Amino acid sequence: MLSAILSVLLQVTEGAANFSEFGAALAAALTAIGASFGISRIGVAALEAIARQPEASGDIRSNMIVSAALIEGVSFFAVIVAALVLFV
Repeated sequence: MLSAILSVLLQVTEGAANFSEFGAALAAALTAIGASFGISRIGVAALEAIARQPEASGDIRSNMIVSAALIEGVSFFAVIVAALVLFV
């Protein structure tokens, strides 16, 4: 009984390998799109803030760079996880 269940599960997981590759590729693509959208929104907000208060441009620019670096780090982590799913 148990061997029959295990053989069925093994047959199902063999077919699921293609779906995991597709899922990993989709996850990496969505991560890149999300990160680029987030960084572009930071840039737009920073430019608007600098246009309103030019004297605070140094603080705004440094906060923008830190925020963009954090978003980029999270997106790199997500792409690495997707690559691990793909290759492992």
